[in-house]
Amino acid sequence: MNSTEAVVGAELRIRCSRDALADRLSIVSRAVSSRTAVQILAGVSLQAEGDRVTLAATDMELSLRSSLEGDVEVQGSVVVPGRLLVELTRLLPESEVVLEHRPDEHVARITCGSATYALNTYNTEDFPRLPDVELVDRFAVDREALLETVSRVGRSASRDESRPVLTGILVRFEAGKLVMAATDSYRLSVKETALDANVPELEAIVPARALGELTRIAQGAAEVEIGVHENHVVFAVNDVLLTTRRIDGQFPNYRQLLPETFEHELALPRAELLDVVRRMALLAQRNSPLRLRFAEGELTVSAQTQDVGEARESLPIAFSGEPLEIGFNADFLRDGIESVEEDELRFRLISALRPGLIRSESGDFSYLIMPIRLAG
Repeated sequence: MNSTEAVVGAELRIRCSRDALADRLSIVSRAVSSRTAVQILAGVSLQAEGDRVTLAATDMELSLRSSLEGDVEVQGSVVVPGRLLVELTRLLPESEVVLEHRPDEHVARITCGSATYALNTYNTEDFPRLPDVELVDRFAVDREALLETVSRVGRSASRDESRPVLTGILVRFEAGKLVMAATDSYRLSVKETALDANVPELEAIVPARALGELTRIAQGAAEVEIGVHENHVVFAVNDVLLTTRRIDGQFPNYRQLLPETFEHELALPRAELLDVVRRMALLAQRNSPLRLRFAEGELTVSAQTQDVGEARESLPIAFSGEPLEIGFNADFLRDGIESVEEDELRFRLISALRPGLIRSESGDFSYLIMPIRLAG
């Protein structure tokens, strides 16, 4: 069969690099839905026009789009099972791939060297219409500043879908700075980051998952463009577009949640404290708390889990006054300490039953953590 015969009756036919196709698929396929209730959401859309092939996937909350150069012999579109196409493309034996779709066959034929594969396709008319972002006004933000802020607060976002607002991160652009906050009602993270460039004022609750995906696709880029389109937030990185829905609702007033006065404020060595907490956390299993006992000149961290074991370790600190013993979730405490980047952190305490506050030495990061009532 010569190339002319192959094109007859085809709705789409493209020739492209296997590596380029695999690379773009690995990005957009992260938006493929893992839920089987709506079959079309398991597909990746390929649309060929001019000399480019645009790939897209969505789970209705998050969408990813990208494109690659290709020899487009016949323009058209097709929707192919996403995860299968990703895995197959990675394993193809040759460097060039030919993909052809004939609508009367309802399959996409992939030819690579002597190998030929036929994948069942979905109805392209069923694929969701993605937000039109071409006319959206976008502004540029330094990638490092944006992603560093996400990384500092992201762990505090809730994974409980019954409270959608808490699964998001509050993102606020103000004059000269970026503020992000996240909470799961057990801990609260707030990070302020200074920005060199002028940015418009903007506030949105963005799904934490979307910002996590942005972190992956933005590695190596110099900047990220951001815009708002109706009820969606748009992120553009190089030739990748990520769109995500804004979460409706009222985010907790994080300023009111942060106590203004404390009984104790301690300067603690971050690395040494983190090592102790990590070791003690091994013994704090099945929701057993870490016990922190502050006494004259000393902090003792201990953990005990029945049928597992117990541990205790002390380090010298500048504490004076009546001893104070407080319990915290081991994972939450570790997350808070890890999120501080300076050599020293500030630990502020009120009482055994009031939240503790971990702050960076520079004051640009705050981590509020609820205590656990200790037995005995």
